[in-house]
Amino acid sequence: MTADDTVAVVIACHDAERFIGRAVRSALAQPEAAEVIVVDDASTDGSEEAARAADDGSGRLVVLRQSVNRGPAAARNRGMAAARSAWLAILDADDFFLPGRLAGILAHAEGADIIADDPWRVREEAIDGPRKAVLGIAIPRRITFAEFVAGNVSTPARPWREWGYVQPLLRRRFIESYALHHREDMWLGEDYELYARALGLGARFVLIPPQGYVRVWRAESLSGRHSLDDLRKLRDCDTSLAALPGLGAADRETLRRHATSIECRLRWRMFIDAIEHGRLVQAAACFCGPWPLPAHLLQMLGWRLVSRIAAIGRRP
Repeated sequence: MTADDTVAVVIACHDAERFIGRAVRSALAQPEAAEVIVVDDASTDGSEEAARAADDGSGRLVVLRQSVNRGPAAARNRGMAAARSAWLAILDADDFFLPGRLAGILAHAEGADIIADDPWRVREEAIDGPRKAVLGIAIPRRITFAEFVAGNVSTPARPWREWGYVQPLLRRRFIESYALHHREDMWLGEDYELYARALGLGARFVLIPPQGYVRVWRAESLSGRHSLDDLRKLRDCDTSLAALPGLGAADRETLRRHATSIECRLRWRMFIDAIEHGRLVQAAACFCGPWPLPAHLLQMLGWRLVSRIAAIGRRP
């Protein structure tokens, strides 16, 4: 292994005592992980102690602590700034690596600035059960800015299929040359914004089949608790991205489509909130807007109705 193959694994955590040890152990088990940097984001439980307890004695584990809870973006930025390895790898505290994951990704490193493998997805209650690839990537391929943004346009028919769910290796030299970082005002989609910005600045992004990143789905995960303001910031970040020099008309049109898809999600949340609080006029106003906003709300209502009918049918 050469210096160009070394990886710093950055793990941001907040109240992750139950699973941070699993994440740390899986990172330390990777021979290419020269650094495993845990940033405890002012946890109120024993996360910091659990992370330290997972140390293997190799001297590669560093545990940093935030004095106040500033969110995952700020924690990741601090970990990335402390790294000295050639590559940066982000690992969510509730996820883990399978053996050989980093080596499998680095086999595709030549000529790449970002390398992402298709993650496996499992449920927390069936951690050793069947794993399903999130994106269905069969062969390695380089992707463009427009392809990445389009890959994050979600629909009710394909939940959890957004390309922003990947956790790639980032070439540190490229990240530092453009002073790139996660937007700390975003608590949802900050990774999408960073990867799209890097692509817009010329990063070479390679997407490959699964190599061993296991994404664990939990009902209480942060990405499942986003607020209306989180969605607005994710929607509005596309306006900032559209200002990047060198983007073409097709790139900006794809950004517009992505922003519209986030607006659809935002309107649905606004509609549900209005219904739950008996604000029927506000609920009706959510349908006012250009296509496909009304169609999306009608589709979501249809999905909810079908789900409730199916649940009634399963009752004894």
